[in-house]
Amino acid sequence: MTSKVRGIPLTVEALEARVNAAPYHRWLGLRVLAVGPDTVEMRATWREEWMANAERRHTHGGIIAALIDLAADWALYSRMGRGVPTIDMRVDYHGAAMPGDLLVKAKVIKFGRQFSVSEAQVTDLDGRLLASGRGTYFTGPLAPPKA
Repeated sequence: MTSKVRGIPLTVEALEARVNAAPYHRWLGLRVLAVGPDTVEMRATWREEWMANAERRHTHGGIIAALIDLAADWALYSRMGRGVPTIDMRVDYHGAAMPGDLLVKAKVIKFGRQFSVSEAQVTDLDGRLLASGRGTYFTGPLAPPKA
């Protein structure tokens, strides 16, 4: 499935190249699995540095929150063709994320002239819901560059 940004098809490959232009996204091991109108699905490759507790081996909640924020933002990118700043975000944790890759699916809930809302869910590879979240993003016009 592809999306169109300003009439131009946005492919999985094109979005993944854009996502992985950021070093933090590369460190998270993000791969784009699908992109559609107002939606994105990604996979994050687990790494040892994600652990919050060496004995319990669960993934730090900050990593989970980052995945929710990133996917929700990229769902808006699938519509707008540009990244947008996060205004507010809420995350609910439903279970411990143990070692293993994570899947994150996001969709735009409400697109507005100034502010928009997207939500995302993080699951393990077995489909177990680990966290869900919703963010508000500034989608208004960008300020002109300073001379």
